[in-house]
This record gives sequence, structure tokens and C-alpha cells, in this order.
Amino acid sequence: MSDAFPAEAFFLIAGPCVVEPGDVLPRIAERVAGLAERVPGGVIFKASFDKANRSNVGAFRGPGLDEGLEALVRIRREFGLRVLTDVHLPDQCAAVAQAVDVLQIPAFLCRQTDLLDAAGATGKPVNVKKGQWMHPEGMAGAVAKVREAAEAAGHGPGQVAVTERGTFFGYGDLVVDMRDFPRMKAACAAPVIFDATHSVQQPGKGQGGASGGLREFIPVLAGAAAAAGADGMFLETHPDPDHAPSDGPNMLPLDQLDAVVSRVIAHWELARR
Repeated sequence: MSDAFPAEAFFLIAGPCVVEPGDVLPRIAERVAGLAERVPGGVIFKASFDKANRSNVGAFRGPGLDEGLEALVRIRREFGLRVLTDVHLPDQCAAVAQAVDVLQIPAFLCRQTDLLDAAGATGKPVNVKKGQWMHPEGMAGAVAKVREAAEAAGHGPGQVAVTERGTFFGYGDLVVDMRDFPRMKAACAAPVIFDATHSVQQPGKGQGGASGGLREFIPVLAGAAAAAGADGMFLETHPDPDHAPSDGPNMLPLDQLDAVVSRVIAHWELARR
């Protein structure tokens, strides 16, 4: 497999928050695949088989491991896309690694040693999201755990990236410190991704205790992050965010994806001239 996280070429991770029934996944995958020729470092399709940290007990979590991985394998096969999904438990990692190209560690779990070790031991590229309470240099330990586990399993140092997704500020808001991109890159010696959609999330401020979001700020934050040193971009997108089963308020409408990606690439290229 080619480098999932190229250091010298802008790359994109995009897809819906969660695997859901119907034609939503293929509709989004078709749009993401159509961007491949325009994104220098390539595209990766993202969807979660389980949202294990939902605010409400009755909220939609996804289809679960078996059905979710089957859906992702179909996307991979039909559209020729590399695929990424979250893992929440160490014993999920081996099965997930058989089905997808990249494993992702959710922000709330970025300090879980057993999970980081299990993900690294698969030899697959791993994206570790920075916890909303973590300072950028604190992510170096998480990256080291993944790399050491990959080495111990005979895979070499492995491919690891870290993702900035905002830091808690007060109650119910996240703030992105643009200094985090060069600081985290220097501390971790790894590519740094910007999660432009979860960074505009407002945890617990939506209807009925669900998370709200301010999706109108996605384009400006994404462009700023590209200029500040982000190597890649993470964008959750949906054809109808207002009726999406998870994270709708902070997802980018699918019909805006092309324009936002074009703008971000322009910022990325201009900042590196």
C-alpha cells in the first residue's frame, strides 16, 4: 500500500460520521473518489461502524462490527478507495485491519495504551486523534506507543499520523489553536491532520442534550489550518446533514465538499511556496 499520510503532498480523509443504511455511503464515496485526481496526496474514505461515545443512551450508534465492516469492504471494492474506520477496543483491531486500510483512534481514547498497542501491532497505518484536553506535545507518547508496537510485531515503525480536533474551552465549545500544527508535528515527528468538522462541534449544546455544531465555520478553519501547517484534512460530510443520524450539525453538506477541498488545497499550496 502506498503512503497513507504523505508528508509532502496534501491528503484528504472524508466520509460520513457513521455507516448508515440506504444509498448514503455510495453517494458520498462516489463524490470522494471523484476528488482523487485533484488531491495530490490521495483520498481516504471514512465511516465509523460504531459511535461508542454518543451523548444519549438511545442515539444511533451504527450497525456494529460485522455489518459495518461488510459495508466498508463494499465501498473499498466498488470505488477503489482506501478506507478508514475507528477502533474502540483492543480486540477489534485485528478484525478491522483485515477489512480496512487505516485504523483510527478516537480522541477520547488517545491515552489508552492497550488500544494503541493493538492498533500498532496490526501494521496498518494509524491515525490518532488528539484528546480535547491534551496539549500538542502530549501526543508524542501516543505516537511512540503505536510505533513501538508496530516494531515489536515486525512491521517496522509503521505509519502514524496525529489529528487536531480542537480543545475544550469553557462549556460546550472547542477552540483550535493554530500553533498546535507546528508544535505537534515537531513533538511527534508525524504528519498532522486537521479535523475541520469535529472542531466546530458543540458537545452537549444541541437538542435534547445531543451535540450541536457550527458548520458554517468549517471552510474558514480548514483554510487557516492548511496555511498554518496541517498536512492533511479530515472532513465529515453528508448529503443531508440536518437529518443525519449522528453529528449532523457539524458535518459539511456533500454539495459543498468540492469547493471546500479546492479552497483548502489552494491555501496549502500557497503557504508552501
